[in-house]
Amino acid sequence: MQTRKRLPRFVLRIGAVLAISIMASPAISAPIEWVTVGSPNVTKDDTGYGAVGYEFQMAKYETTNAQYVEFLNAVASKEDVHGLYSSKMTSSAHGGIARQGALGSYSYSLKAGMDNKPVNFVSFYDALRFANWLNNGKGAGDTETGAYTLGGTNPVGVVRNAGANIFLPSEDEWYKAAYYDAATATFFDYPAGTSAEMTCATANSGGCGVGALQDVGSYAGSPSPFGSFDQGGNVWEWTEGTTSLGRAFRGGSALNSGSFLSGAFRAGANPSLGNAWRGFRMVEVPELGTGTLMMIGLFGLAVSRKTGSARIESSE
Repeated sequence: MQTRKRLPRFVLRIGAVLAISIMASPAISAPIEWVTVGSPNVTKDDTGYGAVGYEFQMAKYETTNAQYVEFLNAVASKEDVHGLYSSKMTSSAHGGIARQGALGSYSYSLKAGMDNKPVNFVSFYDALRFANWLNNGKGAGDTETGAYTLGGTNPVGVVRNAGANIFLPSEDEWYKAAYYDAATATFFDYPAGTSAEMTCATANSGGCGVGALQDVGSYAGSPSPFGSFDQGGNVWEWTEGTTSLGRAFRGGSALNSGSFLSGAFRAGANPSLGNAWRGFRMVEVPELGTGTLMMIGLFGLAVSRKTGSARIESSE
């Protein structure tokens, strides 16, 4: 009879550790890609926006369903006390996320073909909690402090904390990333390096007027001068700004005509409400000191209030 040779104990131990590690590995994450928005100390344009006195990183694309699923599985697997998931993400044809299980053992997954489409049905506060999660190194359940102090509530006047390094863009940051061209030191009217009204008739004109969400970056011929995509069309994007209607969002959606992509157009809504045509993207500023960031935030608020009468506002 042939006897089998036993593997050394240390080999068995290594194999067991590897097996446990593989079984415990989290789902593959969908990292955020960034573009650098330089030319600090640019002054505002005639709409009153775009004055940013520091270099920052803007997310190259809108936050996707794949990125938001990772967030949900990290912070809302046992219970979703803050309503980060909306049932419309599953029930609507425009939504991209499904939830399985029951209270205490939820899991979230992507609907077929929706991983690279922008997340929607998200409120302003959902975006802030996503920012907190990133700001805190994707700590499980850590959504109430970090870039913003929420404390289990949805404070109406919440502002960015000093020292935050990943957060929702201010209107000035969003505006500069979309419309400013460092090569010519000018602001364009539309977020594809042009002041001619963007139409929706060609594949490179921006994701507007097509009536359906597209994968982020699908309009490869219409980046902003800094290299971000979809700041015109696809979904409106929440910002930290405020309007008489609530929190501000910009950029137009797949439902709108090209004129909605203009830097002169801004919209607002109740910050607690999301819909099929609103999403968000992130900003990163890792180098700023807390004092500098606070002063810049206060300056931005002052500019926004001073020039309020010169802009178009809409509920969408």
